[in-house]
Amino acid sequence: MAKKTVNDIDLKNARVLMRADFNVPVKNGRITDDTRIRAALPTIKYILKQKGSSLILMSHLGRPKGTIKPELSLKPVAARLGNLLGISIIMASDCVGDEVAEKSKNLKSGEVMLLENLRFHAEEEKNDPDFAKQLASLGTIFVNDAFGTAHRAHASTEGIAHFITAVAGFLMEKEIRFLGGVLENPEKPFVAIIGGAKVSTKIGVLESLLKRATSIVIGGGMAYTFLKAQGHSIGKSLIENDFLKTAENLLKHAASEEVRIILPQDHLVASEFTETAGAELVDSIDIPDGKIGMDVGPKTLESCRSVIEQAKTVVWNGPMGVFEFDNFAKGTLEVAEMVADCRGTTVVGGGDSVAAVNKFGLSGRIDHVSTGGGASLEFLEGRELPGIKVLEEK
Repeated sequence: MAKKTVNDIDLKNARVLMRADFNVPVKNGRITDDTRIRAALPTIKYILKQKGSSLILMSHLGRPKGTIKPELSLKPVAARLGNLLGISIIMASDCVGDEVAEKSKNLKSGEVMLLENLRFHAEEEKNDPDFAKQLASLGTIFVNDAFGTAHRAHASTEGIAHFITAVAGFLMEKEIRFLGGVLENPEKPFVAIIGGAKVSTKIGVLESLLKRATSIVIGGGMAYTFLKAQGHSIGKSLIENDFLKTAENLLKHAASEEVRIILPQDHLVASEFTETAGAELVDSIDIPDGKIGMDVGPKTLESCRSVIEQAKTVVWNGPMGVFEFDNFAKGTLEVAEMVADCRGTTVVGGGDSVAAVNKFGLSGRIDHVSTGGGASLEFLEGRELPGIKVLEEK
């Protein structure tokens, strides 16, 4: 179902309350990566162009767990956002209370105020109705542009929408359009590439994609549980013994749905799990005793290439190997390049695969790089996210 966006509502003379995801890395008071701040700029600029409108921004930062932690203040975000917009941002001392309410009412057209870290109050994560009502009272329209927190039913993402008109920002709209398109009507052939360490965290997404995909590439640490379930030897590689039966059932389900599953056919291995470990090629499915699978080998990559090249839709979630170790980054890099070269619609979701695409400088060649780790994973599982569910329908 399509959700209303800032484009579908009259913002003239509105006091817009916008939930952004400014949960950025801060070191010694300095922001080390402002990607999430930049991602919110299109919606912010659009709101400020509307005649007579002012803007109140809110976000969390880190995990203060309901206590005030000065090192998790949003002040560095206010400074960086001010630089990017070329205006002075009013920094509130809190996110609720009489002083904040007074400041919000006195905002002039074109002014921007940033509330202090929402999670300095335990009521935020508890989705406390009174706290949500206090937040809602600061504005006349609520815009949610924080897809990264849409899977959490918190006061600023779900509770607030019960008290005030709620619509999506442009970033939220883009996430819903691309991730929703993958689930609702993907053009085929549809290739899903699912990696990462553990099967247990990807069961939902695999089951969801088995109903839709043409081929599924399984890489990363989770692949060894599947190989073990098929009776192969995996040496000292990562294994989830409790999920061997699950892996076996998923493979049977794939066969019944006529979905091709591509598992590693060769491996880069090491004797120990360290950054300095040397990479050795094992030119077979079976991994010798005492060796740890760390990345996929060239035969596996050729199988990946054969399906990704033909794909009309590709979704990628999770790396192929231990890409943070340079000796074992090749598989993830090559898959990232294949996705970037693919002429079909390409979507990358999930923290580690996004980090890989950014590390290799390929994000500009992907149709959509999701801003939400857990949120994109839950969306791809087919779950209805609380922060999206409450937004008004078109």
